Amino acid sequence: METETRQLAISRVFDAPRELVYRAFTDPDHLAEWWGPMGNSLPREEIDFDVRPGGYQRWTEVSANEPDLRIHIYINLTDVTDGELLEGVMHVAGQLQEGIEPFATRFRFEFHDEGEGRTRLEIRQWLPPHLAGPSEQGWLEAFTKLDATLTSAQIAADREGVVA
Repeated sequence: METETRQLAISRVFDAPRELVYRAFTDPDHLAEWWGPMGNSLPREEIDFDVRPGGYQRWTEVSANEPDLRIHIYINLTDVTDGELLEGVMHVAGQLQEGIEPFATRFRFEFHDEGEGRTRLEIRQWLPPHLAGPSEQGWLEAFTKLDATLTSAQIAADREGVVA
């Protein structure tokens, strides 16, 4: 299931405050806007979160190209520091792409202030080697969607005169 060899390490800086980037991962409405590869979607009614140590995050991702592909994500959160850290085990099951069996991956997401309203996200994910490449590609596509979501949220907050 897991290996101690880090198979995937991604660092990305977003032009958004740390609190907003963290919320994109911990608020069901925010996650539904950006998670997954381009075109994929998350039915909001299939998202359930209890973000705390010992809590969980659960959702279903629907493939844009093959709507019968419904990926079920179940996360057991082992460590949560509000605004700074999410750590746990992600279980991936459902109707997956051909050749991919259900799997579990340990992960660690760290959120760091970069100054001037920017955030550095550090992702560590321990995966079977054959899933590292597809997972990295999925993250890159999701980050394109996340950038757009963060920009929209920041613009809305600026209009309302609130800090996002």
